[in-house]
Amino acid sequence: MSGKTERIYVGVGGWNYAPWRDSFYPAGLAHKRELEYASRKLTSIEINATYYRTQSATSFAKWRDETPEDFIFSVKAPRFAVMRKTPKEAGESIERFFASGVMELGDKLGPILWQFLPTKKFDPEFFDAFVSLLPKKIGSHALMHAIEVRHDSFKTTEFVALARQHGVAIVIAADSKYPLIADLTAPFVYTRIMGTRSDAPLGYDGKALDDWAQRARQWASGAAPSGLDYVAGTQPKAATPRDVFVYVISGAKERNPAAAVALIERISP
Repeated sequence: MSGKTERIYVGVGGWNYAPWRDSFYPAGLAHKRELEYASRKLTSIEINATYYRTQSATSFAKWRDETPEDFIFSVKAPRFAVMRKTPKEAGESIERFFASGVMELGDKLGPILWQFLPTKKFDPEFFDAFVSLLPKKIGSHALMHAIEVRHDSFKTTEFVALARQHGVAIVIAADSKYPLIADLTAPFVYTRIMGTRSDAPLGYDGKALDDWAQRARQWASGAAPSGLDYVAGTQPKAATPRDVFVYVISGAKERNPAAAVALIERISP
C-alpha cells in the first residue's frame, strides 16, 4: 500500500452469504459476480475462506482482477498456523500459507489477520516467538499483521508491549463477548465490530454508527478515541496518521453489509 495516503477501509467478512442475496445483492445477480458487486459498495473485504482451507494462486489473482484498483483485502490466516502447539510447527504453516499464492493479490493485499481460539491463553514466550515468525516483507511488499485474541489473559501490559515491539496490531474486537483491547500498537488500526442487530435496518442505530465513524476518523488522524478499554493506559500521541480497517463481523450477519455501507457514507467527506 505504499504511495497511498492514510485511508479508512470499511467492509465485511466474505462475500458469499445466501441471506445477502435477499438484502444486499440485486435480485438475479449471478453468484459469480457477487465479489464484483460488493467491492463497488464497500472499500475492503476480509477473506475468511483462507482460515479453513488453502486457496490457490489462481483464486487470489481472480479476486484481485474482479475488484476496483483502490480496493483492499485483508486475509484471515489459516487456523493450522494459530492452533499449533510450538512455534516451530506454526512456522511451517506460516511458510506454506505465504507460498500458497496470497501474494497474487499484489497491491490489494492489506493486513493478515491471525485469529486465536478463545481457549488460547497468553504465553509470553510462545507469542514472542510466534510474532517473530511473521514476515515483515515479501519481495517489495511490506506486510501488515493483526492478531485477534479471545482470552482475558491477554489484557496485560506485557502483551501490549510485545505487540508494539513487533509492530503488529492488536485487533480491536468490539461489541462482543471477547476482550476489548483498544491499545494502538502498529502503524495501522484493525477493528472488528460485532454488535449488529436484526431489528435495526442498518444493523446499528444511528448513534452507534456515528460513534464508530467518529472513532475511525480519530484513528486515521493518529488519535486514540476515548471511551474504549486501554490496557496500557497512555497511548501514542496523535502525531502519525494511520490506515484504518473496520469490518462489520458476526452479530446479525444479514445486516452487516448495510452497516458497512452506512459507515462508509458517514466517513466519506
